Amino acid sequence: MESKTNTFSNYLSLVKFSHTIFALPFAIIGYFLAITYTESKFNIKLFGLVILCMIFARSAAMAFNRYIDRNIDEQNARTAIREIPTGIVKPQSALLFVIANSIFFVAATFFINRLCFYLSPVALAVVLGYSLTKRFTALCHLILGLGLSLAPIGAYLAVTGSFDWLPLFFSFAVLFWVSGFDIIYALQDEEFDRSKNLKSIPVLLGKKGALMLSNILHLISVGFIVYAGIFAEFSFWYWTGTAIYALLLFYQHTLVKPTDLSKVNLAFFTTNGIASVVFAAFVLIDLYL
Repeated sequence: MESKTNTFSNYLSLVKFSHTIFALPFAIIGYFLAITYTESKFNIKLFGLVILCMIFARSAAMAFNRYIDRNIDEQNARTAIREIPTGIVKPQSALLFVIANSIFFVAATFFINRLCFYLSPVALAVVLGYSLTKRFTALCHLILGLGLSLAPIGAYLAVTGSFDWLPLFFSFAVLFWVSGFDIIYALQDEEFDRSKNLKSIPVLLGKKGALMLSNILHLISVGFIVYAGIFAEFSFWYWTGTAIYALLLFYQHTLVKPTDLSKVNLAFFTTNGIASVVFAAFVLIDLYL
């Protein structure tokens, strides 16, 4: 049994590495916005450090979530099959994984610039702190959104070392986009969360109210994408990507009903993953054509 535990593939499964696809394209947008609008040259080393920061921060956050929630996950039929409850990854090993990725994240920022290095503990506090929030606030989904929203502005700071409005608009778009689809995902655990006195928007508002709020948050996300396009005077390709992004967000809301949650995973992972990647691709096309 020991030889099958704590393998590299198990850690990738622990942190749902494939879900990195949500925020990573927006980090890439932030990076290329910075080199375009500041006329900086593409630096493969810096780009690699930005990608590593994304991977390390998200891996630390997800592993910490699994570590902190291990006893809760054990009692929930949907999550009891996760790596820690089943013994595939030991709790102590998961915690060491969190610590290692946090150290690697801070170290990577050290080689980017001084501002990113100084802000790295703040970023870690946000992404790690999310895991504690559902114990005391239904706004936990917004905290998750805040954590992922650091991707575009963080990548922009890596290049420029200074804040600007344009990447912040994309950060706000990510904040409301992620918050909206996390509410949809949390619908699956409404009854369980209520029984354990855990907080979430579905627990607070019920399924119908939660879906309505998710809709509103996604409309706000699209609004920031539109405003960013107007602000930066993007052209045809950007607006094509924006239209696809908006349609995919609308489509995911047709998949999930208060009385039918069978397509939550399709709405959560597939639709949002495609929306993120496709939108980023069109932004890059617009920047360089």
